[in-house]
Amino acid sequence: MQTLSATKARSNLFEVITKAVDGHRQFRVVSRRGDVVLMSEEDYSSLIETLELLSTPGLLKGVRKAKREIKKGQTYSLEDVFGG
Repeated sequence: MQTLSATKARSNLFEVITKAVDGHRQFRVVSRRGDVVLMSEEDYSSLIETLELLSTPGLLKGVRKAKREIKKGQTYSLEDVFGG
């Protein structure tokens, strides 16, 4: 994550926004009042969704179990599940 002063971020705001949106980059903007992070809305939404999923009780345990089953070959084909 690149760190910018508030002054530098302000003077290059459109460039910083373009890099955040098009390049999926995050920027730490530091100031005397405190620091902030600038990132695209798409990346922010994805981050929040991931945090919500990871905070779902039992989800991570289920994913780990599924990975073990896949390694053991304990899987079902689409035909097994949906018929065909």
